[in-house]
Amino acid sequence: MKSNFRFRVGIFGATRPALLLACLLLPWNTQAAKFAPTFTVDVAPILFEKCASCHNPEGIGPMPLLDYADVKPWAGLISYKVQAREMPPWHLDKTTGIQNYKNDISLSDEQIATIVAWVESGSPEGDPSALPPMPALPNGAQWQMAELLGPPDFVVKAPPYTIAPNAQDQWWVRNTPFEGLIDGPRYVRATELKGSYPLGVKVLHHGHATLTSEDGHGGRASGPVGRQGVGKSGDLFPEGTGMLIYPSGQITWNLHYFPIAQEVRNEQAEAAVWLYPKGYKPEFETRGEQFFAADTGPGGLWAGDLLLPPHSIKSQQGVRVLDRPALITSFRPHMHMRGRAQSLEAIYPDGRSEMLARVDKYNHNWQISYKFDDDAAPLLPKGTRLIITSTWDNTGANPNNPDPRQWVVFGQRGVDEMSHLWLGITYLTDDQFERLSAERRGRLTAQNGP
Repeated sequence: MKSNFRFRVGIFGATRPALLLACLLLPWNTQAAKFAPTFTVDVAPILFEKCASCHNPEGIGPMPLLDYADVKPWAGLISYKVQAREMPPWHLDKTTGIQNYKNDISLSDEQIATIVAWVESGSPEGDPSALPPMPALPNGAQWQMAELLGPPDFVVKAPPYTIAPNAQDQWWVRNTPFEGLIDGPRYVRATELKGSYPLGVKVLHHGHATLTSEDGHGGRASGPVGRQGVGKSGDLFPEGTGMLIYPSGQITWNLHYFPIAQEVRNEQAEAAVWLYPKGYKPEFETRGEQFFAADTGPGGLWAGDLLLPPHSIKSQQGVRVLDRPALITSFRPHMHMRGRAQSLEAIYPDGRSEMLARVDKYNHNWQISYKFDDDAAPLLPKGTRLIITSTWDNTGANPNNPDPRQWVVFGQRGVDEMSHLWLGITYLTDDQFERLSAERRGRLTAQNGP
């Protein structure tokens, strides 16, 4: 007898297979919902740690991300941005170079997966009582370094400048006297530069306050009493490292403003300086964050030969040879809107080469200083060659490119280009280099074994 197996059309009719499948999946779906990430328990701690310092009512982020009502409308965009690693802003190439930094705000793979899973499960809030405490948020009216070091020893102000609304970016370069703030040679411990509060901090994109000072007896010193950029407020030198300044001189203010929708009248940038105690002489002397170029302009200082044809991708290299041993504590690339990548490579005297750091998603909106962990900071012998490579993308594929049809040359405007980086660098004696190298080897051996 021929058998003809089929579902019978009865009380459930033709829907019986789908119903059976739903019944089988119900326990799994219930468990998945039970363990789905929630905002209060899983997502808020990530946002508070990595995002809230900018995404708050007073911050530079376009929207606050401090509670569920703030975050829920942006959940899909947040998921996209973190998967693309566009946010939080951390533009280092994670496949090469040193990966240990003091100020790494990038998300781990696990944190990204948590946010994506939360969005894909419908962005549930969870128990409101489980929301972690609100993080301490930076105040643009206050010095950020003061939390660690107390009030600055002195503050200097730039001359007032009015930034026109909805205009091209603007540069403000002026000199001011430096007199009467110290009564003898002193060593700087830390510096900070910021725009005036509340509107100046919104328009100052990056800037430099450079002090050239003299002691009246032939002694002369030059170095920054403030270097700032979006993503960098100042510099704290390592313990036992300082920058010498003298009582008399002048400060050169070099400030780059990006206008907003309203006029900012009489903006006065300020630089704060923290000093070591009077009479203290640190073991290591630095000149602070220093300029290194990736071009062949006069002395390597200006990109006089920089020329980007329309619809082109171009790279350029610069080479600097260290005439003394050096310790590099930070790496800060600088290009403009066509910038795509910049790297720092070391070729050692014995011929070995090492990629120290590389940014592969450069974004001129940010001026991040990547601060190496103490035992990861490049400790380089005399004769090391530093290879600085810049790559620009003047094509339509570059989302930051205002017009790929244009020829682009060197210039201070954001629509022009530059090609240099800033290194936090301290030059060493041969004895200091040998001692620091031996101490580091000892620490690493104790941590990791021989």
